[in-house]
Amino acid sequence: MKKKLSLFLALSLVLSLAACGKKEPEAEKLYTAGTYTESAQGYGGPVTVEITVDESKITDVKVTGDGETPSVGGAHLEELADLIKEKGDAIDAIAGATVTSTAAKTAAAKALAKARGESVSAEHVMVPGTYETTVKGHNGDLTVAVTVDETTIKTVEVKSHTETYGLGYGLKTSPVEVIPAAITDHQTLAVDSVTSATVTSAAIKAAVTECITQAGGDPANFQNPVDYDTSDETYDTDILVVGAGAAGLAAALSAQEANANVLIMEKTGVTGGSTTRSGGKVLGAGTQWQEAQDFTDNADMMYDFLMSFDRDGLMDGALVRQFCDNSLENIMWLSDRGVPFINVEPIHSSITPWRVHNVTGGGGQTSGHGGQIMVPLTNAYEDNGGKILYNCEAKSLITDESGAVVGVIGEKKNGGKVTVNAKNVILCTGGFAHSEDEYLLPYKHFLPSNTASGVPMGNVGDGLRMAAAIGAKQVDNPGMQLVYVNYDCYIGIAEESGLIVDMTGERFVDEWTYQSHVASAAARRSSPAIYYITSTKDGVCAEPYNMVQWGVTIESPNFTHKASSLEELAGLMGVDAGTLTATVARYNELCAKGTDDDFGKPAEYMIPVEGDTYYAFQMLPGSSVTFGGLQLNSSAQVLDTNSQPIPGLYAAGEVAFGGLFSDEYPCCGMAIGSAVYFGRVAVETILGK
Repeated sequence: MKKKLSLFLALSLVLSLAACGKKEPEAEKLYTAGTYTESAQGYGGPVTVEITVDESKITDVKVTGDGETPSVGGAHLEELADLIKEKGDAIDAIAGATVTSTAAKTAAAKALAKARGESVSAEHVMVPGTYETTVKGHNGDLTVAVTVDETTIKTVEVKSHTETYGLGYGLKTSPVEVIPAAITDHQTLAVDSVTSATVTSAAIKAAVTECITQAGGDPANFQNPVDYDTSDETYDTDILVVGAGAAGLAAALSAQEANANVLIMEKTGVTGGSTTRSGGKVLGAGTQWQEAQDFTDNADMMYDFLMSFDRDGLMDGALVRQFCDNSLENIMWLSDRGVPFINVEPIHSSITPWRVHNVTGGGGQTSGHGGQIMVPLTNAYEDNGGKILYNCEAKSLITDESGAVVGVIGEKKNGGKVTVNAKNVILCTGGFAHSEDEYLLPYKHFLPSNTASGVPMGNVGDGLRMAAAIGAKQVDNPGMQLVYVNYDCYIGIAEESGLIVDMTGERFVDEWTYQSHVASAAARRSSPAIYYITSTKDGVCAEPYNMVQWGVTIESPNFTHKASSLEELAGLMGVDAGTLTATVARYNELCAKGTDDDFGKPAEYMIPVEGDTYYAFQMLPGSSVTFGGLQLNSSAQVLDTNSQPIPGLYAAGEVAFGGLFSDEYPCCGMAIGSAVYFGRVAVETILGK
């Protein structure tokens, strides 16, 4: 036994010594160790890949793309980094993010080629011809055709699209008009997107990128930066209008028509502001469009309607009266300048007479028709020689030793200071719905959660801050234009009338009323969401409203809860079951009675919540018009904290809605109508008319 054990130990020792002397095969040397960085054009700008390697493998990858859409390509940047680390440039496109994926793959291939010591060609010859592709734009498909020779982009043509008029297309400066020419003129995809129309801009650039790839070219070879002018500039004018929305264009065009020396400073690359994104509705009384539809209306009736909302004394009756008295003339002023009004509508059947005026294409709870207002005004101003300083953000007001406003300091998008010396300044900078500035947060104290806003991202209260810095008086207001809506089936924007409860499970409003009334009532209860409750019996929805009929067919666990009992539904909603069942019982009792003793809903819209399946559609708040702002007098002069006019300073539009609204939006058309009117009043005051 000992002899066998000794032989075993000896053999083990020999094998161990042999193993110690044996060398592992060396890893193949693929790269020169280091970090290599390359970029390629993505959907919204360059996608950059930074790859770190040792001699045999990839050790780290970072993928960045600040211009990629956060919820699409931007959401997959980390995943792309992991894929490249695992597979190098042999990655497949990620579904739904193909443009970003392709850019990352292209950049990774170039970085790894450098790491292998291979030369990366500065010029990739393309196959001459015309190439076409379709990408997703802001509103739908956008098709672009690109003609190339071996090394040059010859032409770029947007062949079809569904973009917003006056924003994506229709202006001299909108993306469909300027991005194709910019790409061919500069032979680069790194041209600036049109500020405030970035989605359309990015879509066009993404389409050109794909066409270059189809031609066998490398989009990375078309990334040379554009040398934009960053020099300082100085202008002198009699009237400077800050902001080219409805108020600003109305003011500037009025000044131009009176032969005044006027200039516009606009923060973005297009005119229009909130108005272009809106439904293009204007409020007015006693018009030919009302008469054509057999409505009798006048300024007194309109005034009484608007002032009926002044529950808390927030409205300035004199300003409201002034607007109502001039609303007919105001609409005709727009019509005479090419705004195509077609009819009037009620917005909600409970509001009569109908006095909300639609433009071509508009009607109902729609958006994106305001370009029918802004394009004619912009073209009239620019075609007559009017100058707009685009992509120039106003930063501060200039005052003289007496405190009078004598100009504005601005800053160009790509750098450079702009000084405008002006005898009069009219602030038309819009509201503050997108502001996160602590200074402006008190204006939003009523809104528990703002998940969406239809206004431009640049609406952050610029004019309010500038004016406050020189002592302007400001009006706080505990409200803004709101709508609570289900983002799957859009319950909340029509005249649905089912039971609505807040986050406690309690009913709080006549559900059939105008959407802003429902929303304001919810905001006053500080409810970050509300629920629309309905039911089906034998699989058929009891309510004859299109949105509800559609909604019960949609599977959406995030926004729609479905249950076989009210107790189960309450659990899914996160509300007290006893409260919800009691609310439904009371509502059904009133439905059976035929009289809504609690909130006054008309009997014909009292439909009981009874059935074998119950639904709760979550409705979240979205905002648009902000009500607080600078305090004006009847001459559109901005007042100081002592209620005295600040010499040389005027305002109109959303920046100065203090006094024109209560905490609730009365109806569509009030914002645009009053913005246009007081923009014109400011000029009349300046010119002494």
